[in-house]
Amino acid sequence: MDANRRAFFKTAMSLGLASSAYSVLAGCAASDDATDVATGYDLVPDPNGLLDLPEGFTYTMHSPAGEVMSDGLRVPYSHDGMACFPVEGDPDRCILVRNHEVDYDEAGEGPFAGGQASDDVLARAYDIGADGNPLPGGTTTLLFNLRTREVERSHLSLAGTLRNCSGGMTPWGTWLTCEETLDNPGSYAQKHHGYVFEVPAMEQSLAEPVALTAMGRFRREATATDPRTSIVYQTEDEDASLIYRFLPDVPGQLSAGGRLQVLSIKGQPQADTRNWAGVVSFAEGESLDVEWLNIDEVESPNGDLAQRGHALGAAYFARGEGMCFAVEQTGNAVYFACTSGGAAECGQIWKYVPSEFEGTDGEEGAPGQLTLHYESPAASEMDMCDNIVGAPWGDLIICEDCDNLPRVRGVSPDGRVYPIAQNVDPGRAEFAGACFSPDGETLFVNMQGPHVTFAIRGPWAQIIRA
Repeated sequence: MDANRRAFFKTAMSLGLASSAYSVLAGCAASDDATDVATGYDLVPDPNGLLDLPEGFTYTMHSPAGEVMSDGLRVPYSHDGMACFPVEGDPDRCILVRNHEVDYDEAGEGPFAGGQASDDVLARAYDIGADGNPLPGGTTTLLFNLRTREVERSHLSLAGTLRNCSGGMTPWGTWLTCEETLDNPGSYAQKHHGYVFEVPAMEQSLAEPVALTAMGRFRREATATDPRTSIVYQTEDEDASLIYRFLPDVPGQLSAGGRLQVLSIKGQPQADTRNWAGVVSFAEGESLDVEWLNIDEVESPNGDLAQRGHALGAAYFARGEGMCFAVEQTGNAVYFACTSGGAAECGQIWKYVPSEFEGTDGEEGAPGQLTLHYESPAASEMDMCDNIVGAPWGDLIICEDCDNLPRVRGVSPDGRVYPIAQNVDPGRAEFAGACFSPDGETLFVNMQGPHVTFAIRGPWAQIIRA
């Protein structure tokens, strides 16, 4: 990448730069060599055959699937999107809120495996399955001690949802968890699915399962919330997906309703940003004016929100997944990954800079700016970029979602791509949920094979200098 086109990433940890995404996809083949040519340093093979890390780094494993939590329920499988929240007045502890991408037919991998939910849990579940238990997706919340590196408390914090994939933190201390599904009432569900749910990070019980229907119904992935405006940006996991924004009627109160809009490129209605089939329509570094179009019937009973939005003029993106909010030297920005975008179909990272007048009539004269920030030329450099989170030292951290040696990678301000971790477990499952502790010393990340959360520590200055 051209360093002159790279803005410096400056992470604002207190603003919630945590986001991840999910979708198992047969991606581009990656090299088995653990050396990253972009930096020239090696990942050290893990004697346990799980997680290769740079020299001097260590990991601990926490909250594996099937473990009994503090509330007596089991940790669900498929750890996915996740965020880390500070505990006020206690720098030694933090809160992790974590998604579980469990589907309706995977009850044996959910929190109620081998048992029956209590009446209290049933009363606070969004939807009940055919077995009489809440549907097996949802979220779990963990109290983590950064000093002892132990989970001190854990519980189910949202029940009765499906395929909770990614989401995003809010500036007011909640986690927005997103369902990556369009399931309808039928033999295994009683309600429509495909919604956002809000989970307060500090609560020690199940959250009220309120579907935020005004934010739209689609195969959801991630969100990023601008603390200045409370506007929530959203991605969608489809081959032809849209980018959405939600303008809340009351800042900080998403359940009070609002207006959903879709992103269109000014002067290029129905643009296709994917750069597929050898047609490179969008180049790295090109700045594009954006306009946002209102869309109706946002609950989309026919699951056709993307198609209707594109017909209005919205741009298509290639499987929008991870998303994060960042504070940079030049202003605020939203980054999002398109996992299969680009001529090599190995991924794109887009950057959106909101208008000074974002969400108001004034943005027509000073529109937000969209830029193709990075496009992977080959799997050896970046293979199916998925989750994105800002690092305390100013880079972006990327989780790969590929079939062969998935990695957690960094992207530096000058465009270098470098490795941080590599999954060498035989299952070769994706990484998800990368987020940093409030002190910036611990990187948490989930691995969907084995189904576990890792806490990674080490000499981060080594990464910065590499």
